[in-house]
Amino acid sequence: MNAPETLLLTPPLALYVHWPFCVSKCPYCDFNSHVRESVDQAAWRDALLADLAYEAQALPGRRLGSIFFGGGTPSLMPPETVAAVIDAATMHWPAEPDIEITLEANPSSVEAARFADIARAGVNRVSLGLQALDDAALAFLGRAHDVTEGLAALDTAQAAFARVSFDLIYARPGQTLAAWEAELARALAFGTEHLSLYQLTIESGTRFATEAAAGRIVIPDGDSAADLFEATRAMTAAAGLPAYEISNHARLGAESRHNLVYWRYRDYAGVGPGAHGRRGGLATARHKKPENWIGAVARNGHGAQIEEPLAPNARATEALLMGLRLREGVDLARIAHLGETTPTALIDQTAAERLEQQGLIARNGDHLGVTEAGMLLLDAILPLIVRG
Repeated sequence: MNAPETLLLTPPLALYVHWPFCVSKCPYCDFNSHVRESVDQAAWRDALLADLAYEAQALPGRRLGSIFFGGGTPSLMPPETVAAVIDAATMHWPAEPDIEITLEANPSSVEAARFADIARAGVNRVSLGLQALDDAALAFLGRAHDVTEGLAALDTAQAAFARVSFDLIYARPGQTLAAWEAELARALAFGTEHLSLYQLTIESGTRFATEAAAGRIVIPDGDSAADLFEATRAMTAAAGLPAYEISNHARLGAESRHNLVYWRYRDYAGVGPGAHGRRGGLATARHKKPENWIGAVARNGHGAQIEEPLAPNARATEALLMGLRLREGVDLARIAHLGETTPTALIDQTAAERLEQQGLIARNGDHLGVTEAGMLLLDAILPLIVRG
């Protein structure tokens, strides 16, 4: 088989670009985000391009299927930097004709004013962090925008970009089922092709973790959270945006192609502070703190801190844990090949048989998936069946 044929058969590569800066730190956020008084934009652009060039050398001969600018708040990036990264990435790797280029954005009026320029830079999909459609909830979540400003930004995004998604956080303290159903119905009426709907979780190291430990924050109990989850699945499905992953809902064909690369355990490159990647059997990670990362780029020409082989069983475990989040499930034969083992050795057969009898998972030959009923219990199911 010659090189062009091999290129066509190899799944497209995904590129993740991390912009770590935010105007303020949200109290629920445990992402690699930082508040700085000023940012040397030219230095950061040059460092991102150098880090990208290093990854491109390590991943030659690939096609690029998606780029995702995450953060932090990448809508704070100058559009010129966004354009420079896109131009460099598509110079290093030939782009798929329908390449998906996503940028995460906060719905402030200042950032929305940049949307047209960001679209001209090459971004064709935006993921908007609305987080709630209730002013009191937004204040509780530490968001700088109110509902009016957020919806104005959504209107601007829908005019500027071909594809729009937005996030909401539910299962907030005191939130009733009726209140969430009303909020979600309003969200569905905006007509976006994709919604990311997350239950509020208390992450260690966050301000909310401190508040929860002191008893000042109490999130809904398990039964209430289950009712909210089931209502979310039912309402989005009825509106034509069924869940394709445990927290992500889309019209048919509007799924995030970039995130599907993660969940299907394909190769992706990660550049910028704290970014992770997978190159075949190699795990990569960048220096996390912005100052450490940019210093490493200055010294070494790249920001990589970790580049190490993953043991076959570790690769198989990762692939199972990621893939079983998807409604489509996993191909055990493919994952067994990654793990240099057999499909039956990947999972605990006794536990799998019990869960199948309970209607929580479904097996068909080498295909394994979590059922709709099982998705509610996914966190409990995974450690029972995945051998790690």
